[in-house]
Amino acid sequence: MDQIAFHHDTVLSDVHMHLPGARHLMTRLNSVGQPVFVSRFKVLVEGHDNSDRGKVLDQKEKLNDPQGDTKTSPCQDEEKDGEGNVEPFLDEDGDLDVPHRPRENSAVGGRDLVCPVILKQSSPVIELEECEEEEEDRCSEGVLRIEHTMATTLEDVGKQVWRGALLLADFILSKPELFRGSTVLELGAGTGLTSIIMATTATRVYCTDVGEDLLRLCKRNISLNKHKTEPADAGVEFSWTEEEVADLYDNTRFIVAADVCYDDDLTDGLFRTLYRLCSSFTHSCTIFISLEKRMNFTLRHMDVTCQAYNHFRRCLSQLQDLSDGRCVFRVEQVPLSFSQFLLYERIEQLELWKLSAALLPLVDVQLDSDLLSS
Repeated sequence: MDQIAFHHDTVLSDVHMHLPGARHLMTRLNSVGQPVFVSRFKVLVEGHDNSDRGKVLDQKEKLNDPQGDTKTSPCQDEEKDGEGNVEPFLDEDGDLDVPHRPRENSAVGGRDLVCPVILKQSSPVIELEECEEEEEDRCSEGVLRIEHTMATTLEDVGKQVWRGALLLADFILSKPELFRGSTVLELGAGTGLTSIIMATTATRVYCTDVGEDLLRLCKRNISLNKHKTEPADAGVEFSWTEEEVADLYDNTRFIVAADVCYDDDLTDGLFRTLYRLCSSFTHSCTIFISLEKRMNFTLRHMDVTCQAYNHFRRCLSQLQDLSDGRCVFRVEQVPLSFSQFLLYERIEQLELWKLSAALLPLVDVQLDSDLLSS
């Protein structure tokens, strides 16, 4: 397959557009005929502080400046200008004609040159290189290999990698002691990247989503990164055993979800699921939801709005104000001051929210039921 066809309803994650050093080689076709690509995500041994981002960018610019190490003093410039006593060139009108040296990666209008990414199927030579890279990845604890699709319709965006998953993975890597030894449930896992990172510290991770094709992608990615996780439990594919259901309700301490609030119906379904689970647990539970605010111009409002995010915030408020005598929720936004371990652009539209669910004492529940019956 030589290229991807973009349609009016095609969605492409910025992660795939700006992934450093990625060649986006197609590895196979999935069961529904979509091309599947593999990308390598390097996990830094020590995360860097985002307050130093300006310094890092300055260093990158210096490294990319071909003239950075060849600067001369004013005296040397004068000596070079005087060599040969070359007379200046004049144009037809007698004006000084100064030749301009072409710059590498020249830009139009002061902006960086943007080139389209050509997606091609791998050649035998590149396949050999990929095999060598895969062998290196097996020996490296700091590399994730994630298979994903690209340029999908909205209903299949779960098969791509999104910044919300990378943000949540950063938080997990920065707080390993928080999740160590716990049982964790991920809702809407997509490619499984966040669950794989979580499995490096948690005792058990339930990686869930909807659709067998998507779950096969998760299973494939878990297999590709088995050097980072414990072997998954064997059993009936994509189904729950009675023991797992009991373990989920008895031991789940954390629920996580990344970039699953881009559609109002999905957001409603997420909050209904969270409420049903937390009100059925026999213990308190902490929920982390990461998302990216996506701005759109709408003719209805004649302005730039973020309707999906606004609906998400309304759902947060309703959950926090809920009073049914079973459990209470406390909502707070997590500051993004934790270190960054994965290479991506942590833009200001990214947010991380923490929801703390606590069961009400049995006495309070009994009092509420008495009031309802009176």
